[in-house]
Amino acid sequence: MGFFNFLSNAGKKVLGKGDDAAAIKSEIESSFAELPVQGLAVEVDGETVSLGGVATDLATKEKAILIAGNVEGISKVNADQLVTMEQIASENTREVFEPVFYTIQKGDTLWGISSEFYGNGSKYPLIVEANLEVIKDADLIYPGQAIRIPELVV
Repeated sequence: MGFFNFLSNAGKKVLGKGDDAAAIKSEIESSFAELPVQGLAVEVDGETVSLGGVATDLATKEKAILIAGNVEGISKVNADQLVTMEQIASENTREVFEPVFYTIQKGDTLWGISSEFYGNGSKYPLIVEANLEVIKDADLIYPGQAIRIPELVV
């Protein structure tokens, strides 16, 4: 999966209050009802966060990347060492869907984003559901916020 780019001047303000890696790790862990990533390791080097561990599934992995990337002061997330149970079980023999991230622009709506990616604005609840850790209210999205566009299963 590699590196993912984010806007460093947008997002939640958690850095600069002590141990930045611990702050981002806490953000990830507190965003889920249950521990989402076994052995979660977080390293911060400047504006880059590296994540490691074993996520329960691909959606959890993508959400962890989004949470780390939606921190003000972070512009890159390296997820090379963050794997899923599915990847381990399949021993990487099958191709895994590459996530699509979108950075919200001024004037965007979830309806418009859904129309752009799915050709149907009424499918926006799929985007909200996939981003509950980032989108707390479907009527409130912010420019600079990065969201995950889930694969449309037909």
